[in-house]
Amino acid sequence: MTERLSDLGKLAFGAASIGNLYRAVPEAQARDVVARAWDAGVRTFDTAPHYGFGLSEKRLGAALAELDPAQSAIVSTKIGRRLDPRPDADLSAMRQAFVSPEPYESVFDYSYDAVMRSYEGSLKRLRRDRIDILYAHDIGAFAHGAAHPRRFAEFMGGGYRAMLKLRDSGAVGAIGIGVNEVAVCIEMLGAGEIDLIMLAGRYTLLEQDPLDDLLPLCARRGVRLVIAGPYNSGILAKGVRHGGAIPNFNYEPAPPVILERVGAIEDVCAKHGVPLAAAALQFPLAHPQVASVVPGMGSVRQVDDALALMARVIPVTLWEELRDAGLIRRDAPLPQ
Repeated sequence: MTERLSDLGKLAFGAASIGNLYRAVPEAQARDVVARAWDAGVRTFDTAPHYGFGLSEKRLGAALAELDPAQSAIVSTKIGRRLDPRPDADLSAMRQAFVSPEPYESVFDYSYDAVMRSYEGSLKRLRRDRIDILYAHDIGAFAHGAAHPRRFAEFMGGGYRAMLKLRDSGAVGAIGIGVNEVAVCIEMLGAGEIDLIMLAGRYTLLEQDPLDDLLPLCARRGVRLVIAGPYNSGILAKGVRHGGAIPNFNYEPAPPVILERVGAIEDVCAKHGVPLAAAALQFPLAHPQVASVVPGMGSVRQVDDALALMARVIPVTLWEELRDAGLIRRDAPLPQ
């Protein structure tokens, strides 16, 4: 991994929302969101071809071409899904969770040729001379179920070789995987060499199981983690004490056991006058293997909220109370 990537910044920009995740975001709003993050000092931006079927990359690329002509920003994107033309697609309907004007659909493909084509397509959409970080997107049983062994073999025999070639040639600064589960991270670390793992939702204020295996393994291998989904699909941003609809956990309405645990954490935060979302955003960064957190940002307000939550001073006594109540693990590093 290049020296340029040694500091990703504690807060990175997640660009799925400007790819029209769940709802349409106007073009001007997408540009304003990126500009607000840039003006506030955010310098790491994460996207993927899957996000709006190229729309997120196009919008991020257009904004950064204006804001960052020297290409000083760190940009990560992903491989593993090719974009197939869909001229008959209903562009007003939600497709694969996106409401996109792009007439494509994304199809899993971890082959060598698909990765090379994906990389070239991302370069054009992003208007960049290079990709700083390239992740393999959604490899693992969480995405593929029983087909995972076949997909993983396809990746190791094809796409992973392509990623190594891109990194070794200097076309890419670092490679890794971007996933929602721990098991495939451990499998990948046993099968090959990577620089980074983008892990969504598995090391958070609500979950610390990676302390058992993945985080020690990453420390031994010198692999840093980027934590996406720090709010566990929204429940750690919204909380459960508002009396509204049941918030999502792992992309689905939260079960009772999770609602109870989040409520208890939320009550401790309220006792100390700290927003639950601030604790959720700051907690993962206390672990020395965690390089940054990547919340989604789809509006200027969400950017401002994330900045304010990161800047919020949280007393050590809050973390100690959560630990003593068994609401976070005793071996979890605590923010200071």
